Amino acid sequence: MFLERDVSHHKNGGTIEVIAGSMFSGKTEELIRRLKRAQFAKQKVEIFKPVVDTRYSIAEVVSHDENSIPSSPVENSANILLLAGNVDVVAIDEAQFFDKGLVEVCQRLADMGIRVIIAGLDMDFTGKPFGPVPDLMAIANYVSKVHAICVHCGSVAQFSHRLVSNNKQVMLGEKEEYEPLCRVCYNKAKNT
Repeated sequence: MFLERDVSHHKNGGTIEVIAGSMFSGKTEELIRRLKRAQFAKQKVEIFKPVVDTRYSIAEVVSHDENSIPSSPVENSANILLLAGNVDVVAIDEAQFFDKGLVEVCQRLADMGIRVIIAGLDMDFTGKPFGPVPDLMAIANYVSKVHAICVHCGSVAQFSHRLVSNNKQVMLGEKEEYEPLCRVCYNKAKNT
């Protein structure tokens, strides 16, 4: 399952970059921005997303601002290793929906000299660490924590508050189901 690759042509070796934050904080927008810069530099790029994320498109990574880039939907993290051919950059969106094996996959890709860029929620709607993202943040070379704006008070928001009654950890949604809140407004909303 491990891909053999000549890493000698990569001057700095591989790296792992994580873009983490709440919903509506611009994670996917930042991922797309970095990928477009890599493509402009004539780097070979491969983008993956979990097959469960069908909100905007089945075969594209799409931001809330409707910017998009073609991607490959995959069932699990092991498929990323199988599909990441001779590339310079591997990007992974909605990392929180992947299995814990994503951490090892990203380490292997970086060890092969690939730049790995990952975007995902760091916390679920209950404020608990979400999926493999916190572990990815721990092993990353670079972490960008992005924030939304609290829709109640205008402060910096780091929580994704669920507006509908559903206790499942994974529930796809948009502005009708979630809102970004600061800590104070999030705690008030939880207690009402």
